[in-house]
Amino acid sequence: MNSEDILGQLVGFDTTSHLPNLDLVVWVEDYLTNLGIASQRVENEDGTKSNVFATIGPPVSGGVVLSGHTDVVPVADQAWDTDPFDMQYKDSRLYGRGTCDMKGFVACALAAVPKMQALNKPIHLAFSYDEEVGCRGVAPMLQEMVKTLPPIEAIIVGEPTMMQLVTGHKGIMAATTTVTGTPAHSSQTQLGASAIHAASALIQCLLDTAEKFKDSRHCDDRFTPAHTTVTVNQISGGTAVNILAEHCAFTWDTRAIDPSHVNTVIEAVEIKAAALCASNPALQSIETEIIAEAPGLIPRTDNQAEKLVQRLSGANSAGAVSFATEAGHFQTAGYDTVVFGPGDIAQAHQPNEFISSDQLKQCDAFLDKLISHLSQ
Repeated sequence: MNSEDILGQLVGFDTTSHLPNLDLVVWVEDYLTNLGIASQRVENEDGTKSNVFATIGPPVSGGVVLSGHTDVVPVADQAWDTDPFDMQYKDSRLYGRGTCDMKGFVACALAAVPKMQALNKPIHLAFSYDEEVGCRGVAPMLQEMVKTLPPIEAIIVGEPTMMQLVTGHKGIMAATTTVTGTPAHSSQTQLGASAIHAASALIQCLLDTAEKFKDSRHCDDRFTPAHTTVTVNQISGGTAVNILAEHCAFTWDTRAIDPSHVNTVIEAVEIKAAALCASNPALQSIETEIIAEAPGLIPRTDNQAEKLVQRLSGANSAGAVSFATEAGHFQTAGYDTVVFGPGDIAQAHQPNEFISSDQLKQCDAFLDKLISHLSQ
């Protein structure tokens, strides 16, 4: 099976983050078993999802990890021209949910396994769950990798970068703020407190804080946009047009170029929340819960993963991206890590998501060079 064949199989599994991914995991395990490769699961607490990782080659130091996630984002309320879980080929593009983000890289890695027959240093496959909802799966898998694998030279996270080398990305923190007010007839505002009004003030606080990060002193031109961003992306609340809202909740995230910026945003929200509650006793509570976090990937001068990818790909420079990946987790655990994979991030999370067949071929060719390098 080539990478396109395998990608079609992987896309056929609906691994949207709120669903189990075990059918896909079983398929990967069977595929590897048929090639004589043992694999290991690292499951979540209730056993409905699992990471899977495997080692091909001798259990010695100096190996390379090929990392990808198996979950995808929802297709609900998106206008797809085809079944998103039945990959379609048209005009040299492969359409389907996850083709770009990031089952394309996983498919290329699996397709390369039969060629890994004469490795002198190992290639480790590491496929996670729940990356799209806060990188929840990678932490337990990392713990197992640290315990069981020999020292690793490089980790390549195959998120879509159009096969361009990336050594830096922003961190992410996502949160839900829930406001509880006191309901009252909308003509009697003195008798209650609107949770929506308070939430509006908190949202404005977030937007005002975000504006401060646009100051050139806080910017880094490697990123687009070059500053930390804060966005409010979901909101719900209220009962009727003539009732002061008792409840309002909104989700927001920050994509930070500096970890201290996250603390700045959280502190601003907490100060504003305290002021709102102090000024109106009918405002019962304001609570913020962090629902997802992932550290940024920090460019480093002595990154063995960067040197390896440069040597094999011919890249003479490295860039940075604004989206978050699991790479920051690997780096925090002490591994030299880069992001480097097929596909255009502009296609990620979109209806009619696709990856070009040329991008898969470029990734296949790179992995061939990696196998040759580790076989010497």
